[in-house]
Amino acid sequence: MARLEPLPVETTPALADAFEQYRRSLGFVPNSVLIMQRRPRLVKALAALAAAVWDPESTVDPGFKRLLAHVASRAHGCQYCMAHTAGGAIKLGVSEEKLAAVWDFRGSPLYDEAERAALDFSLAAAAVPNDVSDAMFDRMRLHWDDDQIVEIVGVISLFGFMNRWNDTMATPLENEPIEVGEKFLAARGWSIGKHRA
Repeated sequence: MARLEPLPVETTPALADAFEQYRRSLGFVPNSVLIMQRRPRLVKALAALAAAVWDPESTVDPGFKRLLAHVASRAHGCQYCMAHTAGGAIKLGVSEEKLAAVWDFRGSPLYDEAERAALDFSLAAAAVPNDVSDAMFDRMRLHWDDDQIVEIVGVISLFGFMNRWNDTMATPLENEPIEVGEKFLAARGWSIGKHRA
């Protein structure tokens, strides 16, 4: 059960543009933002950061960014964000096979060395305390340029905020990501029950 209930979309008309941005990218307004709208400036700031992280002119594949967010969310233990990022990855063209293999990325032929380096990096960057080493950063530079590393760290950092927000608020999962969450999270022993709407 949510610790604070999501408010109806029409509660804050000044957020119509931000809510539309979420509808375009996700197909719905997430409950996390409907809870957050109690402080409209937070919603606007989050929408601006999310737009920058998911910038269509980015040079890191958007589907792969969702996998990075998925792995970071797993490191944080946020099942709400894991369900969202799994669904987002599929919507952005990541195959179900590749998504299912994300936890075996080190040995899976579906992942190349650049992706493995970034996924390892995501796990380390999401760890508490942070576990990124100089050697890990050097490994990233073998595959990713500095601008891409900034994009990758932006994804991980955005989800650091979102993971803590959603677990603290016990944000209820919307109907849209429940199916993909049950399919991909339950297969790994995770339950999304505590995040059901």
